[in-house]
Amino acid sequence: MNPTIRAATFGLCIAVASVAHAEDKIGVIAPLSGPFARLGTQVVDGATIAVAANKGGQAISITTADDQCSAAGGDAAAKQLVQADVAIVMGFLCTESLEAALPILNQKGIPIITPAIRAQTLTELRADQPYPVFRTAPSGRNEANETGDILAGLWHSEPFAIIDDGTIFGRELAAGVRARLEEKGLKPVFADTYRPGLDNQNALVSRLKRAGATQVFIGGERDDVAAIGRSAAALNYSLVIAGGEALEAAGDGSELAIGTLMIAPREPQTLESARNAKNTIELAGKVPEGYTVPAYAATEVAMQALTTAQSQAGSLQEILHTNVFETALGTMQFDAKGERIADTYRLQKFDGNQFVLETN
Repeated sequence: MNPTIRAATFGLCIAVASVAHAEDKIGVIAPLSGPFARLGTQVVDGATIAVAANKGGQAISITTADDQCSAAGGDAAAKQLVQADVAIVMGFLCTESLEAALPILNQKGIPIITPAIRAQTLTELRADQPYPVFRTAPSGRNEANETGDILAGLWHSEPFAIIDDGTIFGRELAAGVRARLEEKGLKPVFADTYRPGLDNQNALVSRLKRAGATQVFIGGERDDVAAIGRSAAALNYSLVIAGGEALEAAGDGSELAIGTLMIAPREPQTLESARNAKNTIELAGKVPEGYTVPAYAATEVAMQALTTAQSQAGSLQEILHTNVFETALGTMQFDAKGERIADTYRLQKFDGNQFVLETN
């Protein structure tokens, strides 16, 4: 063979080999400045540590962008990561940022995995075709359905009420739970909207008592649930109170009634599936709190999708829709809308200090 041709062929082989082993880039978009910077740092920490733990896997790197939790920031961050030639994006804590970034990333076929934003944005809702957004946190639909299923098992022979605080979130949650229960043939003896923010809910509790309800599900905030519990105690009314994830929020100092029920996912760092991730995060000198473990798990999905793409035909979006992923948050699988298919809600009871898992 002509030496010149041999050299050219050898050079081509090297070029092809380098492309075949090119490093995949995962973009991470989070607020790294401003009031939400602490949470954004947790997202970056989780992603960075997950990639570092990928020993022996394919070459993958992290490229970060600060979205400042704003529409302008989301737009700029998306353009920055497109320029950086990332294959997939993980992150977003604020809907405004995601909504602005979606058209830019979608135009380049870059899928998004978010560990925080559950509801679809207006951009997604108005689209004829679904955007490639994959949510690793349970959706509001999951919450209502799983809450209804758990309450149906608890209250199938009990007179119960469903009330809400009139906010969009509280009203939709209460309506979804009620609909799920009615699908199972269970109807509340009382349903209403209450006035939130009152220290004294005696009038509301008196109405619940007159209706004969011995159990109540509340679509509302922790402080209101605490006030309803205090009023029930003051009226010597034995009332079982249940609420959703809002009960995890810090209250105004008012303690919930002992025995208050919460139906919510367990804290990520307490899951058995998260043990290795928790240890890895701690060994890296970080605290496995907030979004650290969820971001770690979302990055695991991204890495597994990129690995699968080496041997499976189809786009990353198709791979994310059709495969099952093992993560720190357990098994991940997504439906046609990119929402996580999972059974993640658990019944927990307040013991006076914290919520503990009910095993019955």
